[in-house]
Amino acid sequence: MNVIKKSLDLGDGRTIEIETGKLAKQADGSVVVKMGDTMLLATVVSTIGAKPGTDFLPLSVDYQEKYAATGRIPGGFLRREARLSDYEVLISRLVDRALRPMFPSDYHSDTQVMISLISADKDIMPDCLAGLAASAALAVSDIPFNGPISEVRVAKIDGKLVINPLASELQRATLEFMVAGSANDIGMVEGECDEIQEDEMVEALKFAHDAIKKQCALQLELTQATGKTVKREYNHEDHDADLRAKVFADTYDKVYAIAKSGSNKDERKVGFTAIINEFFEAMPEDTADLTKAMAKHYYHDVQYDAIRNLLLDEGIRLDGRKTTEIRPIRSEVGYLPAAHGSAVFTRGETQSLTSVTLGSKDDEQMIDGAFFNGYQKFLLHYNFPGFSTGEVRPNRGAGRREIGHGALAQRSLKKVLPQGDANPYTIRIVSDILESNGSSSMATVCAGTLALMDAGIKIKSPVSGIAMGLITDEKTGKYAILSDILGDEDHLGDMDFKVTGTENGIVACQMDLKINGLSYEVLTKALLQAKEGRLHILNEMKKTIAQSNDDYKPHAPRIVSLTIEKEFIGAIIGPGGKIIQEMQRETGASISIEEVDGKGIVEIFADNKAAIDSAVTRIRNIVAKPEIGEIYQGKVKSIMPFGAFVEVMPGKDGLLHISEISWERLETMDGVLKEGDKIEVKLLDIDKQGKMKLSRKVLLPRPEKPAAPQV
Repeated sequence: MNVIKKSLDLGDGRTIEIETGKLAKQADGSVVVKMGDTMLLATVVSTIGAKPGTDFLPLSVDYQEKYAATGRIPGGFLRREARLSDYEVLISRLVDRALRPMFPSDYHSDTQVMISLISADKDIMPDCLAGLAASAALAVSDIPFNGPISEVRVAKIDGKLVINPLASELQRATLEFMVAGSANDIGMVEGECDEIQEDEMVEALKFAHDAIKKQCALQLELTQATGKTVKREYNHEDHDADLRAKVFADTYDKVYAIAKSGSNKDERKVGFTAIINEFFEAMPEDTADLTKAMAKHYYHDVQYDAIRNLLLDEGIRLDGRKTTEIRPIRSEVGYLPAAHGSAVFTRGETQSLTSVTLGSKDDEQMIDGAFFNGYQKFLLHYNFPGFSTGEVRPNRGAGRREIGHGALAQRSLKKVLPQGDANPYTIRIVSDILESNGSSSMATVCAGTLALMDAGIKIKSPVSGIAMGLITDEKTGKYAILSDILGDEDHLGDMDFKVTGTENGIVACQMDLKINGLSYEVLTKALLQAKEGRLHILNEMKKTIAQSNDDYKPHAPRIVSLTIEKEFIGAIIGPGGKIIQEMQRETGASISIEEVDGKGIVEIFADNKAAIDSAVTRIRNIVAKPEIGEIYQGKVKSIMPFGAFVEVMPGKDGLLHISEISWERLETMDGVLKEGDKIEVKLLDIDKQGKMKLSRKVLLPRPEKPAAPQV
């Protein structure tokens, strides 16, 4: 067993250690990355050779957390790890997006990267180590890879930038980004922030990149130590130079003309398809399928070059827009009459129908993960059906794309939601994409903002989002930054940079870079151009609705949140839940209560105001403290020889002495009062033991004294 270890000091006393040669030695590459008690096992396996006809990299990346890592047993019926959770899918996507562009473009072997959390420190988050672990596994393998890369979390806490902060520190963070890249370039960014400015974001990315460079250097040391400096040879593509030249000669000008025509998506698709079909028809009938497949591959290269050259040389985009121009925007709210809030947002050929549903605490989502378990009260679900792009595709539930796009929109909108008592609701937003041609996730952000305002949720400020693109030519140094990119511009471009924010600043972002050498100057320019587009979209949205509606929809449920003293929690619940169940049954409201920071938080949920008011009155009566001098409508609970005990508030009885019932002297309680009688009483005093002294007679007219007899 040849165990090799390398370590890196983060500069604050914390270290990251990479170990290889001990575990999973039959994989092509395997490492264990350790920081504190958090340990990740990463393995990579890639087949020798590729399946015939494959013209892409069949890469799968799976991150999974073992419950034993945190000393927990999984919930559910099976009590074992099952399909990946949304959280695990999001981490898998982050690693995938960082790795995929770094493989050689002609490498097509089935490749699988698996990352497992095998030990966890509750304060050291494993996701910021997953990219490093995956890249290190590749670094100790013979798999062709143009890395290494690494991935870090950068956060600003108490005004200071920190790499891979502790989980307990993140609550104070004003920005939090996951950043991946090589020693030379940043390739992927995703995160959220509190309405920061563009220069602050660039500063954070530079800080993260400095840390990434050190982690990449550590991996190069590991490669040298393991002797994996020579990678396997492969040949996954057959080429025909003459065929390539003929495809370019016969189709380039035709593709360029269609690209320049400014036609819509469907018209371009028909035109581009007709060109390659015409080329196929001109080929001999006995042409081999492999030759046709190569011709189709070269035709894609023709489209790539023609569209990019048109933009760089003439500044013309596929739909005829200028580089900074935003597609026409149409929006409306209240489209769904039965929903608690709704909006339709259309930008060009991308459309989102979004609904908002308001629920109670009982509707919160329970998260049962190995590293994180708890509840969340803001949900955003994104759906991308096949018809949105004119395709036939079975509906098999949310895939990784849907989960990732929904998470970005959720990051953006949660930043402007009211906090604490100002938002007692569990909120679910659903974005159904009805048309798609570029950045449906940003349409979700815009539609979600409109739907929240339509629902009457008092958001801090409206949020809009825009997707930016980049076309570059390394030979000439030319580049073009594109605002509000189309689907084809995303596919054929060098960057997909999504930015969301309010009028005051950026709240979330997601960037994927497909080229090397993006300068911070170009990145800053892209951010400033994104700001212009974002503000333009916001202004268009405000024409539909500028601020949240004053009230919720008439049919929306109502929630009242009350904060009570901890001592009254038991009184509201009652023995065995008797009191709270009785209130729910008699009022029709749903009532939940929990202790938070030494206080009781009571939430009352109902679909009508009368039920809310009735429940609130009952609870306030329970928690109210009797005040001396106040008059109460009491209820006789029991009769004693010396008087009666009267309930003035739920669970609060006082003594009405026989001498305080009437101005007349009473010798006995027989026939004076009976249990259940409702009478008005005044609270005269509360002694040191909390016993209340009541009087009824002080509320009655005092009889006049009889006149003195005349002598």
